[in-house]
Amino acid sequence: MNSPFLQKIIPHIALIIGMAAWASSFISLKVALTEYSPFEIVAGRMIVSSIICIPFLKALFELLKNKRKRLILLGGVICEPCLYFLFETSALRFTSSAQAGMVLAIMPLAVGFCAWLLLKEKQTLQAWIGFVMAFFGVFWLSFSGETTVSAPNPFLGNMLELGAVLCAVGYTLSCRSLTSDMSPWVFTAAMGYCGTLFYVPLTFLPIEFTPVVLDVEIPSWMPLFAIFYLGIVVSLIGYGFYNYGVAKLSATEAAAYINLIPVLTLAIGVVFLQERLTFEQYVASALILGGMLLSQCKFSKKSRTAQRTA
Repeated sequence: MNSPFLQKIIPHIALIIGMAAWASSFISLKVALTEYSPFEIVAGRMIVSSIICIPFLKALFELLKNKRKRLILLGGVICEPCLYFLFETSALRFTSSAQAGMVLAIMPLAVGFCAWLLLKEKQTLQAWIGFVMAFFGVFWLSFSGETTVSAPNPFLGNMLELGAVLCAVGYTLSCRSLTSDMSPWVFTAAMGYCGTLFYVPLTFLPIEFTPVVLDVEIPSWMPLFAIFYLGIVVSLIGYGFYNYGVAKLSATEAAAYINLIPVLTLAIGVVFLQERLTFEQYVASALILGGMLLSQCKFSKKSRTAQRTA
């Protein structure tokens, strides 16, 4: 891969693939919650992911020998998957997959601010304008949503998803701090093993959960299939490609792609769960997408000079 163009474009393609996998996770979680508890779902997906990541165990043990990296890695995996999935699976018991995806799009603003504050990553005015556009698009999308049988308490669910967003910010900054000198797949493996250790004991707690009710009928095998899908496609491909993108770009650039999630989630939700879209939601989705594209566009000094002198 010697082509400069390929070196520039591949991280962006990886992030788009990762976002598509993450968008599908909201629908998969809703399906799995019709039969299993949040703890069982996350424990199952972490076990599946851990089995697939066995080839990266040796590299992970080597990483853990470094005290500084071990502490940063520990902080990252506590944020996500441990606390993040705790918030997100709980959120999807009360809100729709589409609205949860909308709330997640606030993350780039939080990551951009924290990366500027903690990692000293410079932000352009254009990037901030794009983030603000997406931010308002998310709220417009959220307020124009409808309460349904599958979303009995959207406000509570969206606030829980906001807690997940804060955890995701900590994870992204930790990932950015480490992936400059380690494989992104090793970080993904660490998530799988720590998530397994965290969630498997929780499945034995005597807590009862009310199953989620969907607006569509699904086959009896689909909830279990959804757990395997979450472990293989979402945990491995989604996080693996996202970690790769974070390693090659800045934390803010990578996080900007998260604005694609609400739009993709809405589209997938309409197809598979028959979640309805209003005209306002279509317009708000376009605003989110436009903000994401604006934050990613870069103009050379030559182009800016030409624009000023024209």
